[in-house]
Amino acid sequence: MCLGGVMVALKYVIIGVVAIVVVVIALALILQTPHRVPVQYFGSPSGYEAFVPNDQTINYNGNTDPTGTLILNNGTEIKNVIWDGQYVNTIIQNHNQIVQLNNRFVGQTDPINGQQYVPLQDLYVIKGQVPIEQVTINGQTYYVIDANNINPADIAGFYTYQGWINNFVAAMNTQGTIPERLPGNSPVYDWTNITGTVAYQTLEYEVYGGYPAGGYVLELSNRPIIPYGVTTGPLGISFSNFTAPSQVYNISS
Repeated sequence: MCLGGVMVALKYVIIGVVAIVVVVIALALILQTPHRVPVQYFGSPSGYEAFVPNDQTINYNGNTDPTGTLILNNGTEIKNVIWDGQYVNTIIQNHNQIVQLNNRFVGQTDPINGQQYVPLQDLYVIKGQVPIEQVTINGQTYYVIDANNINPADIAGFYTYQGWINNFVAAMNTQGTIPERLPGNSPVYDWTNITGTVAYQTLEYEVYGGYPAGGYVLELSNRPIIPYGVTTGPLGISFSNFTAPSQVYNISS
């Protein structure tokens, strides 16, 4: 073959290689770029929805975001949820703190009622509907909470017993539920059940976790109570009756 023929053949080989590289890069970009569905609104305009972080984070739009479950006001659970936007760092820090406190306390004995401490869980409640964008990342469907489009006044963080998260959300959405605070000498702390344990444990987490408050309860109309505490943030003003209850729980009332 003459030199000219070799050069022509080489030229086509180079063009072919470049084309393959371009296709590979394009496919990689397509796989890594989230496929988006227009924003939808989940939940009730007058209800409370809760984001419950798990121990995972994800890189989304160049940010490290917490993932978890969204519990709607009617009890429906949406998995593979990403919290994106305001309060991302606060939520990650709060959750890490809860995990560390659980590692320290769970299995130890409550000095008041003699029972073992149980794992607590943080959750972030939103008043009203939640803006959600459905995206596909590397073939996996996620539901992204667009937190920047939520009024900061309508978001607040709490913590309670891990096994009561759904009950806590349901209680907030139940008419007649009253947020209250326990007095320091409340007999609730002496109860030898999980309620008594969690009531005192929220105070321990308040002290050792630097949280604003523990020793609060949600009292349902049929009298059961759910002890809880408040995280360092967010503390939306719409939740002031939950984050700083004025009424004191009276076991005999």
